[in-house]
Amino acid sequence: MEQKFEQNAKVIWLTGLPCSGKTTLGIGLYKALLKLGFMVRMLDGDITRRGLCNNLGFSDADRNENIRRVAEVSKLFIETGIITINAFITPTLELRELAQEIIGSDKLIQVYVNSPVEVCEARDVKGMYAKARRGELSNFTGVSAPFDNPVEPDVEINTHLNTPENNVQQLLEYVLPLISKST
Repeated sequence: MEQKFEQNAKVIWLTGLPCSGKTTLGIGLYKALLKLGFMVRMLDGDITRRGLCNNLGFSDADRNENIRRVAEVSKLFIETGIITINAFITPTLELRELAQEIIGSDKLIQVYVNSPVEVCEARDVKGMYAKARRGELSNFTGVSAPFDNPVEPDVEINTHLNTPENNVQQLLEYVLPLISKST
């Protein structure tokens, strides 16, 4: 199927703290790739938790199952030749390794969407950080649940240092050689 779409199907997995800019970056990349003629699909936590993962909470076991399901769906997309952009917190090394095991290291591009927790908290329009700090949200990544910074991501985008457009351009420049078919 990749030949039909004339692209190398990959999963571009964006990981980072809540409100670090994963979805904004993912949507920007999605639009840029569509404009360039790529077949692409985007998945994020809000989308999958309304349907595919609507029976899951935020316990460790539920987070693991959420990522497992998303990785399995992503694998199906790339097996049909579709580039998949995933925007998920994916807070631990263990979860990122699980996704890589399911998808395959040759098909996964790990992107660390890095932003200091103070910046993420300031961007939080839903007030989740404030609720977590008041104890109203348990297991909230970055406050009451850990986030393990990726040790060796394929690419790191520091979203607090540039505009969203510049961040998208930086990621686009990184992924284009990896997803483009050489003729």
